[in-house]
Amino acid sequence: MPSITIDNKSYDLDSLSDEAKAQLGSIQFVDSELARLQGQAAALQTARMAYSKALQAALPAVTVGDTLKFS
Repeated sequence: MPSITIDNKSYDLDSLSDEAKAQLGSIQFVDSELARLQGQAAALQTARMAYSKALQAALPAVTVGDTLKFS
């Protein structure tokens, strides 16, 4: 029989009430959505860094003393 451990206590999934099963399903859904959104956030951060580098490359170089600076 499948079981789940919560707070170091093991529960038989088949013996859980419908309410407990619904709450467990909600937790699983939320965990899945959080993982999906964290992956999406990582992809967006990577894209932002790429756009930032592309912007820097597209900007004209400004000479200040002996160094080059991007404005």
